[in-house]
Amino acid sequence: MSEASEVRPPAPEAGPPTVTPVRVVIALCLLAPFAAMLWVGSYAKTDPAFIGIPFFYWYQMAWVLISTALTATAYVLWQRDQRARTSRGSQQPQQSEQSQDGGVEK
Repeated sequence: MSEASEVRPPAPEAGPPTVTPVRVVIALCLLAPFAAMLWVGSYAKTDPAFIGIPFFYWYQMAWVLISTALTATAYVLWQRDQRARTSRGSQQPQQSEQSQDGGVEK
């Protein structure tokens, strides 16, 4: 491939990973389905049945829908967090330029 055909997005600013409340919520959204499905003792039973379907089956199928909603929520929160992080990164150089010239317009 030639260099002209390669289009790369700008690299995100490398910095230490930060734990924010939003990222904790994202992690919980992604981990909840795993915890629910790995705790088999909580749903390894036949009652209560739902429209004739044993609990064991409809509980798992309900988690398919719940997992979809939680994953979509995590995705939206992640996109919002990334946009906020990018906008904060682009604002910092402007502030530093202003402080270097003493706030005087040229």
